[in-house]
Amino acid sequence: MKIRNSWYLGLVFFVSVQLQAQNQVIDAIIKEATENSKLEVLAHEIMDGVGPRLVGSPQMQKAHDLAVTTYQSWGIPARNEKWGEWRGWERGVTHMDMIAPWTKSLAGTQLAWSPSSPQGGVKGEVVILPEFADSLAFQKWLPSVKGKYVMISVPQPTGRPDYNWEEHGTPASFEKMKAERTAINASWTKRLQATGKNRNQLPLALENAGAAGILTSNWSNAFGANKIFSASTKKVPTVDISLEDYGLLYRLAESGKKPQLHLNAQSKETGMQPTYNTVAEIKGSAKPDEYVMLSAHFDSWDGGTGATDNGTGTILMMEVMRVLKQVYPNPKRTILVGHWGSEEQGLNGSRAFVEDHPEMVGKIQALFNQDNGTGRIANI
Repeated sequence: MKIRNSWYLGLVFFVSVQLQAQNQVIDAIIKEATENSKLEVLAHEIMDGVGPRLVGSPQMQKAHDLAVTTYQSWGIPARNEKWGEWRGWERGVTHMDMIAPWTKSLAGTQLAWSPSSPQGGVKGEVVILPEFADSLAFQKWLPSVKGKYVMISVPQPTGRPDYNWEEHGTPASFEKMKAERTAINASWTKRLQATGKNRNQLPLALENAGAAGILTSNWSNAFGANKIFSASTKKVPTVDISLEDYGLLYRLAESGKKPQLHLNAQSKETGMQPTYNTVAEIKGSAKPDEYVMLSAHFDSWDGGTGATDNGTGTILMMEVMRVLKQVYPNPKRTILVGHWGSEEQGLNGSRAFVEDHPEMVGKIQALFNQDNGTGRIANI
């Protein structure tokens, strides 16, 4: 894992200016950041060691505790501030095999907060959401899903990103693929609309009709990567399947081959769990009630380790705090950092901090926030 220094050197510099540091101090800060960076160590400890940080999960709590311990080891006071509660959930094993018309282990994982399969998993036929004349036709079809796994995502005609088509395909083949993709998406949208259900209501209607589970495939438009968000089902698992394996199941079901799936998706509901923000500060010497604030959301979805969104922002802010404490331990203004919980569910942690600390918010002189989930840095 290689971390570029340039993008956080700029932040260290601008923070230093806001703190009214002298030129020689700024030089020392840049030297420490360049020659003694801990970015890769922090990245490994948080992303590899703790892993994904879904709000309400044990990993989220481990991450908060690790951040506090790390700050304290640097001599920086830190604390976890409770701001509320969230539905607790712990991911277990997801394993699925196509067992007919031939045998193949499939790539995929259950969505966050998905209900669990019965112990040992469940076998069932895979069926496609068919085309309906209207919502009445959908209601008449519903009883047929009992004991079956229902595919509700559009089958992608290609797993190659557009830039790869442009590089390796002919203009004619690229245009043909785009036209096919547009037609497939439009047809699938019409199919979904005919059910009379939105994307949250449809899985609930299927599970209430006795479906064994819901199968999705939310492609990210990148090679080999799907987006893993949250399930809306309450009783049966919702599983995201990789683009290639989803396409295989879809084609088999569409041609009448009646593919059979054995799915074992284990997870555990843990009740309502306390949720936190991690806050650390280096007290100002001349203007302690004025703040230069750093911030980044700490939580992630749990389909990966949350490195891009927003592990990079997290380690950036931690490293800036470490460097400033090392080289500029007595700033004029207080340096405050907030690692927010539950950004993905609606900016909950940062909103709670604003509500809980009105006496501080009005005294923030500058705020620097990093979230690589939104793309490259646009401005400072």
